[in-house]
Amino acid sequence: MVAVSDTQVTWLTQEAFDRLKHELDELIENRPVIAARINDSREEGDLKENGGYHAAREEQGQAEARIRHLQELLRSAKVGEPPANDGIAEPGMVLTVRYEGDDDEEQFLLATREEGAEGALDVYSPESPLGKALLGAKEGESREYDLPNGKTQKVTLLKAVPYSG
Repeated sequence: MVAVSDTQVTWLTQEAFDRLKHELDELIENRPVIAARINDSREEGDLKENGGYHAAREEQGQAEARIRHLQELLRSAKVGEPPANDGIAEPGMVLTVRYEGDDDEEQFLLATREEGAEGALDVYSPESPLGKALLGAKEGESREYDLPNGKTQKVTLLKAVPYSG
């Protein structure tokens, strides 16, 4: 029997992997601090009117959710080299596009949010409608994708270069 996992593989540069691993380690190290804050607040009395207690619990919930997210992401991550500079749209590339009917160019990183979290570029997922449409496109090639309103948008890939965050 073959077990099929629905886990998405996320490609990360070594730098992004190290940054996310460092964040995960810090969150785990901070667990006792948050727990102590909850205990201290609990001892202040009535929990219904204890803002510090509820704030600490909320912080704990957010931290635990981020820990779980990072653990899953790093568990399924593949660390690799940036893509080849071959002008083909793929994850890890900065794409310059022009939408039909618009003279302006748009530039964005085709990657996961975690990969491009530190940069000034917008990040579009390869799983997004635009990302799926452009995957594998060569410079100069036009593709179409569906908009949320049901219409179709034509987009032309002008340039694709490896991200050097």
